[in-house]
Amino acid sequence: MGIMGWADMLIKLGIPYSSKEALKLADTLMNFITDEGRKMSVELAEKRGSFPEFENSIWKKAGFKHMRNATISTIAPTGTLSVIANVSSGIEPLFAVAYKRNVGETLGIGKSLIEINSLFEQLAIKEGFYSDELMHKISRGWSIQQVSEIPENIRKIFVTAHDISPEWHVRMQAAFQKYTDNAISKSINFPNTATPYDVEKAYMLAYQLGCKGITVYRDGSKNVQVITPVENVEEDEV
Repeated sequence: MGIMGWADMLIKLGIPYSSKEALKLADTLMNFITDEGRKMSVELAEKRGSFPEFENSIWKKAGFKHMRNATISTIAPTGTLSVIANVSSGIEPLFAVAYKRNVGETLGIGKSLIEINSLFEQLAIKEGFYSDELMHKISRGWSIQQVSEIPENIRKIFVTAHDISPEWHVRMQAAFQKYTDNAISKSINFPNTATPYDVEKAYMLAYQLGCKGITVYRDGSKNVQVITPVENVEEDEV
């Protein structure tokens, strides 16, 4: 079992992604999910039997008498699933509030898709600061933190992957890893200016905090990226 839509949940609760409150909630949530999953696995094992290597497993050593599943929880990459479900991916923060998805050739439509976060759009309309001009403006960059037309309290909760330091990316993954049996799919985003030492620090912190592995990505390190800011937006694309 795993989760997706974590960033959306934080936004709805008004909790900034890079905050101690978010880390505490991640700890509580994943603890609950894995604990309840293990209870059900024990119940299933009592009816159907434990997995073949149970007698040699950590569960036997931990005092369990039965366990149907060798592992209960993981946080898988949910990029495509999250697009279908219209929620944020896995435990990732928003990549951007508005961005261009380079899938035009795949879809046979001849151009890329411009996507705007639905929660932001709904809130902008509700709070009265929505405009087509604003949507075009925010689609041209990774962050909305310097966009003065957007109220500060809104900017605070709509932080994006590039607003968050690599350290906070790693700490969020570690908070979930504490109660996740398998590894976690999570990108540690770096700006284009990141150095090898910056990457080394992220790996060392992940090791110290008990992550089973991390993925790092430096912006612009590939000639073509699936998700990019919008450089030229046509009026009918947004």
